[in-house]
Amino acid sequence: MSTLSATPPRPAASHRHLVAVVVLVPVLAALALWAFAWPAARTAPRDLPLAVAGPTAATAQVERQLTRHEGAFEIHRYADEAAAREAVEDRTVYGAVVVTPQGPKLLTASAASPAVAQLLQQAVAQQAATQGTEVRTVDVVPAAASDPRGAALTASVLPLALAGMAAGAAVTLLGLRGIRAASALVGAAALIGVIATALAHSWLGVLAGDWWAEAGVFALTTLAVSAAVAGLAALVGPAGVGIMAAVVMLVGNPFSGAASAPQMLPQPVGVVGQWLPPGVGTTLLRSVSFFDGAAATGPALTLLWWAALGLGAVLLGSALRKAHTTHTAPAPEREPSTVG
Repeated sequence: MSTLSATPPRPAASHRHLVAVVVLVPVLAALALWAFAWPAARTAPRDLPLAVAGPTAATAQVERQLTRHEGAFEIHRYADEAAAREAVEDRTVYGAVVVTPQGPKLLTASAASPAVAQLLQQAVAQQAATQGTEVRTVDVVPAAASDPRGAALTASVLPLALAGMAAGAAVTLLGLRGIRAASALVGAAALIGVIATALAHSWLGVLAGDWWAEAGVFALTTLAVSAAVAGLAALVGPAGVGIMAAVVMLVGNPFSGAASAPQMLPQPVGVVGQWLPPGVGTTLLRSVSFFDGAAATGPALTLLWWAALGLGAVLLGSALRKAHTTHTAPAPEREPSTVG
């Protein structure tokens, strides 16, 4: 009788595996720490759009004081308070300093970013204090009363990214391809959009816009992630799931600017974050939920671009696989014919 035993791993292979674990895990940990901690530690205004309104002679001093913070603010000039308020509501600027005979007035939009609204209050109040005046603050577009700091909205970024990655990975691991894979991705994203809106809008009350428009934003953001994951996996194999998941988690999530604003992050981090689904999805959700869709076209097109490319890659990967299978399949043997 003979006994079967597993072949022990070769010493050289075991040594390489040991080195890979010892080296790669700390490298990944350092990369994750850098991606999440560095932008947070360097949060500060960088060309933050801010309006100044009032007569030119009266606003000159305000502009000089604001420009002392070199590179912090991008000044937009408006003739009066009405024009400045409209710019805030259109998401052209994050706030406005209006010079009035009674003293300076600050217009903010905490719905756009509670962190930016607080920063503007502190900066303008400090400048007014040096002149012995007080600043009246008006929140033109306030955040939801149940979420004044925007914590719940910010917390929705990671679950949506995880849901998208899970859907894309599930389609890949279950072996769905072509139209069936695309249909599964679209169906899962639509259902996630409805569930997320039911929780965030109907239950928690942290959103204040059109219910179905918000559901569409949640669904589109999820589809952008899930389609990208499944699409890359369809082209390069299961490793595509890990690659795209790393991009979303280590780049898209910490670079999203959801907790502050893209202009509050080191550059080009803020710009890169608005090219990826987590960041641009958050921007679109704020526009749809609090600003009646103002400045929503660009973010919506970016998400549609991600979703279209991902679904296209899913269909292309399936077509290439079928073509390869057909090309490599052996030709059927012909039966020999007999002549009678």
